[in-house]
Amino acid sequence: MPLAATPPVTHNVIEIDDESLRRFPLPFPAGDGDKEDRGRVLIVAGSREIPGAAVFAATAALRAGAGKVTIATPASIAQSVAFAVLESRVIALEETEDGRMAARGFDALKPMADRTDALLIGPGLSDDAETRDLTAALLGLFTNTEIILDAGAMGIACTPRNVIPFSRPVLLTPHAGEMAHLTDADKATVAAHPQEAALNAARAWNAVVALKGAITHIAAPDGRVWRHEGGNVGLATSGSGDVLSGIIAGLVARGAPLEEASMWGVALHARAGAKLAERLGPLGYLAREIPDEVPAIMAALSRR
Repeated sequence: MPLAATPPVTHNVIEIDDESLRRFPLPFPAGDGDKEDRGRVLIVAGSREIPGAAVFAATAALRAGAGKVTIATPASIAQSVAFAVLESRVIALEETEDGRMAARGFDALKPMADRTDALLIGPGLSDDAETRDLTAALLGLFTNTEIILDAGAMGIACTPRNVIPFSRPVLLTPHAGEMAHLTDADKATVAAHPQEAALNAARAWNAVVALKGAITHIAAPDGRVWRHEGGNVGLATSGSGDVLSGIIAGLVARGAPLEEASMWGVALHARAGAKLAERLGPLGYLAREIPDEVPAIMAALSRR
């Protein structure tokens, strides 16, 4: 769906740094609270070819402090995913012949619709009609849940059968190439004007849009924009985006609004990468290592 051009953005942009993060503190459970107080995440992710995406996202959600995480993934990989994330519940969904989630499988998730705080759809899913139909069905089912769309699930924004603008804001997490595809734009143009691209999409889709890159721009449909600078080249590795979406989902489950969870998620992800680069080198650290850095960084940033 092409987006209409707008004049250059002139309003204030909030820089995401220690000060701005502390102005939007993360919800923290009471000392006598239990895991229910930290929220439930449902992650619809993974395929036979990309099982790790579900593992990365679920691990990151737990490291971000979510109380309970459920993974919905194709039946052929469900057991291996369960053994990879021992702390999670895993639901095996119907799949297509080539090991992707079938849209008809969403029926198995109906019992969770009224007891899920954050729903993440997309890591490891293909951008195809099956995924778009599954995403549309879940959007119609989880009407009282905060929703994050990543990877293949974002294709709902550009299909002829789309649900744009969303009836209520969801979060999308594209990089420049994905944004170009979703908006029928040129990737070089998106990369040259990321703030405008994020804001135009946020307004047109009624969504919070986190346009990822070395400099990440987060835009809300009401025109607010945040900017984060500080990522490093090592974060451009397979599975890194799945980790970021999982972190955000975990923070949303704890009670953070979508835009604030995005701010914190982007900052935590970037600083985790910086820690790994410092210890292991600027290239070669793995997506699976990023979540382990998150709790300590989150605690340090949360101190007043």
